[in-house]
Amino acid sequence: MKEIRIHARAGQGAITTAYILGEAYFIKGMYAYAFPHFGAARMGAPMNAFVRVDNKPVRIRSQIYKPNFVIVVDFTIMRSFDCLAGLKEDGIAIINQREGVGIPKVKLKQKIHIVPANKIAQETIGRPLGNTALLGAYAAATGEIDLDILQQAIKVHLAGKKQEGNLEAVKQGFEFIKKNV
Repeated sequence: MKEIRIHARAGQGAITTAYILGEAYFIKGMYAYAFPHFGAARMGAPMNAFVRVDNKPVRIRSQIYKPNFVIVVDFTIMRSFDCLAGLKEDGIAIINQREGVGIPKVKLKQKIHIVPANKIAQETIGRPLGNTALLGAYAAATGEIDLDILQQAIKVHLAGKKQEGNLEAVKQGFEFIKKNV
């Protein structure tokens, strides 16, 4: 079983990110379970979303404490919360870039990828919501999902201009990792 934990603030698309990622794994032929966890239910409050995937039905319904992968949509959360807590020894983290902030310390085999996801999103969808760019980066960095499968999942969840911009954002996030790794 693979487990993914997503850190964001309410309103930044973490739930959509989890659902799109779960859909991509489903298209790939795996069982996926995506779900959110809220603290204070207000715009801007820190929150998590989780995705579990496996070759057999996923029955566990608890939060994820030892993820294989972490996606951080809002870097500012890392000021007050250890988003990398429990990340497995060989885990991979995809973190949205924040100007003037360095890469967090990690264990020897862990990999951290800092992606200018908000900048990509601003250019492709006209808003600094970098969640789909981070999904593209996730696909490239982990090798878990092919770009075309991720794009199919986006088509299931988004339509019209939102779909077009997010398809480009996911592609650019993917290409950013491929160029910089």
